[in-house]
Amino acid sequence: MKVCLFAEGCYPYTVGGASAWTQMLISSLSDIEFAVQTVIVGKEESGKFKYKLPPNVTEVRETYLNDTDNVIKSSKRLRMSKREREAFRGLIFGQDVNWELIFDMFYDTTISVNDVLMGKDFFDIVQEYYDLFYNRTVFTDFLWTFRSVFLPVFLMLKNTIPSADVYHSISTGYAGILGCCAKHIYKRPLLLTEHGIYTREREEEIIRINWTKGVYKDLWISHFYKLSHCIYERADWVVALFDGARDLQEDIGCSNSKTEVIPNGIDIDSFSNLQGKDAGEPYINIGAVVRVSPIKDIKTMITAFSYAKEREPRLRLYIMGPDDEDPGYAEECKDLAKTLNVQDVIFTGRINVKEYLGKMDMCLLTSISEGQPLSIMEAMAAGKPCVTTKVGDCYDILNASDPPNACGIVASVMNVSQIANAIITLAKDPDMRRRMGENGIKRVKEKYVDKDFLQRYNDIYKTMFTGREPRKIWQA
Repeated sequence: MKVCLFAEGCYPYTVGGASAWTQMLISSLSDIEFAVQTVIVGKEESGKFKYKLPPNVTEVRETYLNDTDNVIKSSKRLRMSKREREAFRGLIFGQDVNWELIFDMFYDTTISVNDVLMGKDFFDIVQEYYDLFYNRTVFTDFLWTFRSVFLPVFLMLKNTIPSADVYHSISTGYAGILGCCAKHIYKRPLLLTEHGIYTREREEEIIRINWTKGVYKDLWISHFYKLSHCIYERADWVVALFDGARDLQEDIGCSNSKTEVIPNGIDIDSFSNLQGKDAGEPYINIGAVVRVSPIKDIKTMITAFSYAKEREPRLRLYIMGPDDEDPGYAEECKDLAKTLNVQDVIFTGRINVKEYLGKMDMCLLTSISEGQPLSIMEAMAAGKPCVTTKVGDCYDILNASDPPNACGIVASVMNVSQIANAIITLAKDPDMRRRMGENGIKRVKEKYVDKDFLQRYNDIYKTMFTGREPRKIWQA
């Protein structure tokens, strides 16, 4: 059996999160052949893998969001048929989109992205949309925004997709569009797994960014919802990591008849009996296993730590993760620590987490968006209490609704005082740290074992390969 995975902006170019999950999935299902089709920004990232690919990965194809080779080539003046115009009108208006016809058009090697975007038909449809809804803005700005919105999507569809028995996208968005195109071209089943809800994450990012403003933010946000609707409608099986994410999928438009929850899992035994602190160690160590990137909100982490350290000087913070994903942001975080004149903030860079985790007294996560973070499960498996923000499934993972059995403390997003107070609460109470650590070990053993989710995916692949209906295996 051959499975083709579609990954956007993660595996195998970044570490942690969805990338770590993907590596674990492929490595563990060694009897399945995997092809990987990735979506990255440009060719400058080509081949810069952060993982050693398992031997059952037989192919990696890279797809570029700024692939100019697929933009400029043109062999004819494109005039759309009536059906093609209706398909693109549906795409722009977000109504009854005939994606299959669009897939076929771009899979036609004689049609370039430039033929479509610069053609009269596309222009006329955009102008119609503008006249109906946005005629108080400058048309030229509106037109170029629309072209930039659809350029990456059309670039995706100009790429050759490998033949496989099962297709599996690990997000909606551009990777999801590739998955839908593959299903249409090869008539094979499509699985979607969402680690975070892609549309909500993109919406949060667009609201914060400065390079587009006003109504153009709305255009980008609605565009990503269109992409999610495409795969929600076409996927044969849709997996969320937790119930709240499944509810969001259904709110956005995915039918509950095809959704299922499969929690993440970890190798619990590998996090037991880690080397602890040296005898007489004076510090109370806080470990943050994160990429240094804006979505992890390292600035709030450092600020909260600075307030906590004023009240408990023995605190020391280890930020354990790569700082090369967004070098500018990483430098801003380091400058913030200097500006606040806070001591004992250590950026380790990329490390073997197991060499550090046992020496921590607690773990910290201040993200503004998460799915079901593996780093928190790993900390719990190592017997470490956690302080997290209330994002994704963190509240449930830590069992925060059941204080006697809680595995940590949950604070509001970007709430410096709540996060600092949570750190102080654990720092001042060794018995609470011990009790929450024990609760964490018990909870991951009950709910988050890697063998459980790996077996589930193995069953799903085989079910899809044999053509059985998903509901039949759910009910078995």
